[in-house]
Amino acid sequence: MAGHSKWANIQHRKGKQDKLRSKMFSKLAKEITVAAKMGDPDPDKNPRLRLAVKAAKAVSMPKDVIDRAIKKSQGGDAEDYTELRYEGYGPNGIAVIVETMTDNVNRTASNVRSYFTKNGGNLGTTGSVSFMFDRMGEITYPASVGDADTVMMAALEAGAEDVESDEDGHWIYCPMDDLAAVSDALEAALGEADEAKLIWKPQTRTEVDLETAQKLMKLIDTLEEDDDVQNVTANFDIPEDVAQQLG
Repeated sequence: MAGHSKWANIQHRKGKQDKLRSKMFSKLAKEITVAAKMGDPDPDKNPRLRLAVKAAKAVSMPKDVIDRAIKKSQGGDAEDYTELRYEGYGPNGIAVIVETMTDNVNRTASNVRSYFTKNGGNLGTTGSVSFMFDRMGEITYPASVGDADTVMMAALEAGAEDVESDEDGHWIYCPMDDLAAVSDALEAALGEADEAKLIWKPQTRTEVDLETAQKLMKLIDTLEEDDDVQNVTANFDIPEDVAQQLG
């Protein structure tokens, strides 16, 4: 069993995420609308929509907001969003992947490029850094759900490939196409997960010093504040002593 290589900045960013709850709801609602528009509006018949609804429920998004987002997908006034991935390097060559969903490609491309440039990074071409990541499903459970062996057995029986556990929780990984099925099987065995989503999992992580961590967090925060940006992933790890200095 591999040890979970945490970002070590979860606590640092949690306060920011709490403050941006409405922005988080907006991005989740957009994902729900797009998922429902691209497939069946019934979550039971649409794996992507089912995962989006689970993600929304995990952060306590009100049911009426979820229902409204699904209903919006069936109306003629639903926006047409384009999903685009941007790749580049942050400070000190840290690889960064930015996933976006936009109704104005030129605006988003210009904004993302400027965020990299203004924060010590460089935007690359598609494929320039994604080869350093694996596209996988990730299902997260709290430590209280059980010990590492119990979760490992349940995960393997559900069709997962790997589990990383520590005192903070359990992270279960599976092939991207199996995420909905594995998530459903785990829910039957362990209860509802904290989160189930597709991720870009770094093959290796680079530990960073305080100065680099501060620059990277500024870049990531700036990217995440953009309404067109859905997810940001980078292949760095912040040592415990550095995380404490970040405050």
